[in-house]
This record gives sequence, C-alpha cells and structure tokens, in this order.
Amino acid sequence: MDFKKLNSQYINGTWREGSSTTIMENKNPYNGEIIATYKAATTDDLNQAYQASASVQKQWANTNPTTQREVFEKAVHFIESNHESIVSIIIEEIGGTRLKAEFEIGLVTNIIKEASTFPFRMDGKILTSPIDHKENRVYRVPVGVVGVISPFNFPFFLSMKSVATALASGNGVVLKPHEHTAITGGTMIAKIFEDAGLPKGLLNVITTEIAEIGDYFVEHPIPRAISFTGSTKVGKHIGAVAGKNLKEAHLELGGNSALVVLDDADMDLAVSAAVFSRFTHQGQICMSANRLIVHEDVYDEFVEKYQAKVSTLTCGDPSDPTTIIGPLINEQQVKNTVNLIEKGIEEGATPIVHGGVKGNVVEPVVFTDVTPDMTLANEELFAPVISIMKVSSDEEVIAYANKSDYGLSGAIHTRDVERGAELAKQMDTGMIHINDGTINDEPNVAFGGVKNSGLGRLNGEWSLDAFTTFKWISIQHKARQYPYS
Repeated sequence: MDFKKLNSQYINGTWREGSSTTIMENKNPYNGEIIATYKAATTDDLNQAYQASASVQKQWANTNPTTQREVFEKAVHFIESNHESIVSIIIEEIGGTRLKAEFEIGLVTNIIKEASTFPFRMDGKILTSPIDHKENRVYRVPVGVVGVISPFNFPFFLSMKSVATALASGNGVVLKPHEHTAITGGTMIAKIFEDAGLPKGLLNVITTEIAEIGDYFVEHPIPRAISFTGSTKVGKHIGAVAGKNLKEAHLELGGNSALVVLDDADMDLAVSAAVFSRFTHQGQICMSANRLIVHEDVYDEFVEKYQAKVSTLTCGDPSDPTTIIGPLINEQQVKNTVNLIEKGIEEGATPIVHGGVKGNVVEPVVFTDVTPDMTLANEELFAPVISIMKVSSDEEVIAYANKSDYGLSGAIHTRDVERGAELAKQMDTGMIHINDGTINDEPNVAFGGVKNSGLGRLNGEWSLDAFTTFKWISIQHKARQYPYS
C-alpha cells in the first residue's frame, strides 16, 4: 500500500483537506524530497474532530468486549499484511533505518495486543459500607475523549501507545501527530483502524501547526485527558494548560539517561549495550544513553573498546540495509547538534571520535574528559553524540547520575546484580536496567519518568488507569433512618 497518499485530515470517518490556506510540506529528512503536502487543519476542523469522537464514544464504550477486541486483532493483521510498506514509509518519512523500522513495528504490534485485553479488564468492585443494608459498587469507566499529541522520533509507536490503549478502554481519540511525521504518526494509524472496522468518528486525526490552533487542542472542552510525548519545554506548557482546565495530563518528556559501567562489569556486554543505547535511530530516543559513567579501574579498557565499536558504525542512506546511523529529522536539529558539539569542545571535553556532517546525517561524536557541570552532561543530546565520564566509587556514580534535571531511564553493568539493584534504588529515574541498555519499553510494564522527564505512567494496567476513571454507585436495599425528616 502507498501510505504517501494519506495526505489529508481524517475527521468523522472522512478523508478530506484541512480548512486552512496553510500548505504543509512533508519532506524526506535524508534527501529533502517532498513526500506529501497538506492543507493544515484549523480550529474549526479540530472542533469537528472532537465533536465526532464524543458523538460515538458512549456507543463504543457499550459495545460487546469481544467485538471491541476483534478491531485490535484486525489492526495487527493489517500491520502484518502491509509490513514492507510500513517499513518503507518509516525509512522515507522519519529517516529510520530498516533496523529501526523493524524495532518500531514490533513495539506497535505488542502494544496493540496488550490493548486488545483491555475491554475484558474494565472491572469493578463491590465494597462494604458502614451504613446498614447499603451496597457500594465501583465501576471502571472511560474518561470520554482523549487528545493525543505525538513526536517525530518514534511516531508510529508513540502515537499507538496512547491511541490503542485509550480506544481499548472505551474512549474516543483525537490524534495530532508531529507535522514532520504526519503519516507514520497519524494518517497511517487512521487507515489501520478504518480497515479494522473501528466505528467511524471514534478516532480522528488532524495534521496542523501550532500557529493554526494555538492551545485549543488542550483547552477544548470535550477531551478529559491529554497524552503528550515530546520536549520538556512544551510538556510543561501543556501540563499547565491542562491543569488550568482541570484535565488529566500524561506527559512523557525528555531524558538525560546514564549508563553506568562498574569495575566488575562484563566489558564486551557493556560496550555493546552502550553503543546500542546511544546510536539507535541516531540517538533520537528519549531513553537514549546521554552519559556513560565508567569506573576508573576499567575506564581505559572500556573507552578503547567503545571507540573501536563506534568506528565500525555505517552512516548514510537509511534505505541501505547496512546503514546504522541515518539522518536527523531536519536541519534545525543538525544545527542544534553542531552547536552542542562546539560548546563541548569550548568547555574542555575531548572528542576522541569526531565524525562530520553530511546534509542531515551527523556522524558519531564521542567525548571524554566530560565533567558533571558541562553543558554536554546536562542537555538532552538528541543526536549521535555521547559523553564519557570517569568515577572512582559507587558514591560518585550516584552523585554523577543524579546530577541532572531529568530522570527517565538508565542502566547499570555489573556482575553483582544485587550491587547493581542497590545502586539502582538510589538513582533518581523512573526506569533502570541491570546489565542491559537504557532503551526498553515493554507493553505490560510501567513506563515513565521523574523530575523533568514527565508525569504519569503508561503500558499495561497503568495505561488502563490513565484512560479510565471510577464511578461509585450505591444501593440502599432497605430504608435508611435519617437524623431528621
């Protein structure tokens, strides 16, 4: 299937152009070719999308769970049947390599399969009462309509992570993908669920720019919950607007993850995990390892092996199956990365690997002599750039790791897993992995960060909690005696 033809809005079950005169261009980040153009959606389009979702949500919530589950089973079948077409559009629109595309598709199918269990998990409780002859029933119910805003780095998965679970919890959804990934993060998802038989109007996808809609996506009176994945700066603003309007905000934001290599680590495993944790999808993953914190006793060995491994990574055209590092999403990201590299050198860090810049492809840069106060150690490096820091004790590991405004993911490498677990407990991060990489996301395990890395948790029962609320219904079986009448 040619997903590039899905260059329109999807509102109330209809594919149509946006109402704005603004024309949006969707470009291939590797060669700059225009993939598709769009007429942007306006606030009127957005209002229609929310109205459509609300109009069918209650009917969907009351649909038989078996019928609901079939929709998600068909969605997985559609993805499997169009696997190569999806790989191609991920490569072309996002600049992801085939390795990245396969990884992302796997994550998507797993979260849909997890979501397919949700219709059978809309459970409740019967609770006792201090009032004689009273029965208390607590029902789990959908919040209503959920607004989802997704980013450009893993748009297929990070959209589906909220879209599928919100729908499976009985909600309607309006999705706004990032303007650079309108297909993989938006219209392709609409097509998947349209083909799977989701009721028309329940899921709506609008492609637009903030200049067109401002804060209306969050402020609109219909959505009761907003799920946002993106930068910390924007996430803070969305959280503030949502709070002012008494809406729940689920925010998955930036990261500055540390991968720790202790003095008893399996060095080859640590090197492999550290390379994967930094350079997968050009480092454009919120969980990517930004800082490698290495014990001084193994520092020289680690750096030598890490440098050698990084030097083997192929860079260039993401459509070449041998490519490991493809392009960053756009020129602005490249400029930001070059500025950070120059800043690192100015502050005294040493680039032991210093690749060049070719178009939007930034070749690997590895810094040593990095200290916790440097910009490199404190900024989220959304690029194939890494900092290596030397420590002399477990106490210094904790001090270095926690000297960050972020707290999303992390990893610790040691042959003594209990030592690693004890250190993990002391690290201020929402997720941390022993003898593994920093990039992990499993459909049934709580995902989320602390500090500037966000609010709330998704996946499994946590997604179910995020997109539902509880209703208390009590029944007085025999007449109650009141203190006055």
